Amino acid sequence: MLQCTYDDKGHKMTTTMSIRELTRNGSMFGEYDYIDIEDRKSHEYKGVFISSKYADDVKKFLEEKLAKEKQEKLDRIMKFAGKGSIYPRFNGMTASEIREEKAKEQYGK
Repeated sequence: MLQCTYDDKGHKMTTTMSIRELTRNGSMFGEYDYIDIEDRKSHEYKGVFISSKYADDVKKFLEEKLAKEKQEKLDRIMKFAGKGSIYPRFNGMTASEIREEKAKEQYGK
């Protein structure tokens, strides 16, 4: 199942192999920029191994991408949650104390 792609100078850049092939031939890591992993029987894509040469770049990219996704999710939540601040008069109070205080304000003491 070994499939390779080459750059314009004929150097091996990428390949696709099964997990079993990868574990049997660990020296393949040094020969490729990345290795696509797929299930040998179902041909289902399982993931990718990145050469140590590019590992830091990939980690940085993923950290930035995950941080952006997290911020977008927080932004969506904040649309419904308001500005995320409470009135200063409620600082230091528990949720039940705030409800009690609001009820007193609305219905009297």
